[in-house]
Amino acid sequence: MRSQENAIEVNDITKKFRIYFDKGALLKEKVIFRNRNKYEERWVLNGISFDVKKGEAIGLIGHNGCGKSTTLKLLTRIMFPDSGSIDMCGRVSSLLELGAGFHPDMSGRDNIYINASIFGLSKKEIDNRLQDIIDFSELAEFIDNPVRTYSSGMYMRLAFSVAINVNADILLIDEILAVGDANFQNKCFNKMLEIKKKGTTIVLVSHALGQIEQICERTIWIHEGLIRMDGSPREVHNAYLEFMEDKRRQTLVEQERRQEQQESPSQEESGGEGEEAQEESQQPQKAAEKPVAQRRGSGEARMKHIKSYNRQGEEKYHFKSGEDIIFEITYETYERIEQAIFGLSIFRIDGTRCYGSNTRVDQVKEFVIEKDGKARVCFDHNKLLPGRYFVDVCIARGMDMIVDYLDTVNEFEITGITEEMGFMKMSHSWEVEGGDHVI
Repeated sequence: MRSQENAIEVNDITKKFRIYFDKGALLKEKVIFRNRNKYEERWVLNGISFDVKKGEAIGLIGHNGCGKSTTLKLLTRIMFPDSGSIDMCGRVSSLLELGAGFHPDMSGRDNIYINASIFGLSKKEIDNRLQDIIDFSELAEFIDNPVRTYSSGMYMRLAFSVAINVNADILLIDEILAVGDANFQNKCFNKMLEIKKKGTTIVLVSHALGQIEQICERTIWIHEGLIRMDGSPREVHNAYLEFMEDKRRQTLVEQERRQEQQESPSQEESGGEGEEAQEESQQPQKAAEKPVAQRRGSGEARMKHIKSYNRQGEEKYHFKSGEDIIFEITYETYERIEQAIFGLSIFRIDGTRCYGSNTRVDQVKEFVIEKDGKARVCFDHNKLLPGRYFVDVCIARGMDMIVDYLDTVNEFEITGITEEMGFMKMSHSWEVEGGDHVI
């Protein structure tokens, strides 16, 4: 029997899918090519249970394919579990897939009525909320156009606007806050906080741990179809990030081992080539390297690795806001480079440059590089707000010659709990005169 305190009760649910190797589409193909109908059963959920109290906001995290989105679809009853039970209390609104339920040939206005009615609103209720939905979506100019003419961002605006204006008791969201331009993302995020304040129960699936920490009181980590951890966002996220970091290191070690095997032929394969082969092996193996990002430059030097560390020298790609971040550039030099300059820029995941500088701007004494080495730059007490970021790095000769430039590398994430907006903290203070309160 469901507890009166709970909005959602999930009891030992399991779910499996059939993965066909090569399923025939036509009856003729199914009869003639029977071997094509072979499949394997893949268990996505292996028996998970959890409760969500009324007014509580929880986040579901885990690597791709762990069962997060499947769990959310089971909660919306788009699909049903193979075993176990799910009990929900109240009106449910969901944002699972971009534009799901939209008819492409109908106008945005007509689709508002269709979607809102699916969520259980009467025509009179939709009439009363129609203008609020259109205003929030900022699509008044296009609201009577067929939605097939909408961009993906416009789809998201309309879908989100409908979902948050049905006064649902339970709101289910799957990565939808990651879509759209930065301004609308902030608007949606603030609306989520407002909805939460009104007492709506929220279940949020997201890879943006910073968003979960700002919205949710609880995080559930799903791993290989089971709940691996359930607790406070800070505690669960730290454990999850450590796990993913270890997994990433193992992958890198395996990739480097395979690359070394490919770049180091056996004696039998290389024998007999003598000094000529030895000289070639000393040249930069540009063709054999697997490109990790777009690069350009004259090529007298080449950056091999860009890594990030904390003050304890631990390689990390997840940092807390306020934590020191050290970026290390490992490079190879093929020719002497005078008036050398190292530069690094930090970008938000949407491409907005947050900060950029170089050794000349920072008035580092002019130097020459003529052998392999490393360059480090430390950001003390980083002021970045929670979110995902990446860096561009470069080596230059003077201010007008790019030797090597790598963009979109070393993705990292900043975590923390804050209601500040933007991408960087700024020191400030308030003074208010007049009124009934003194700050």
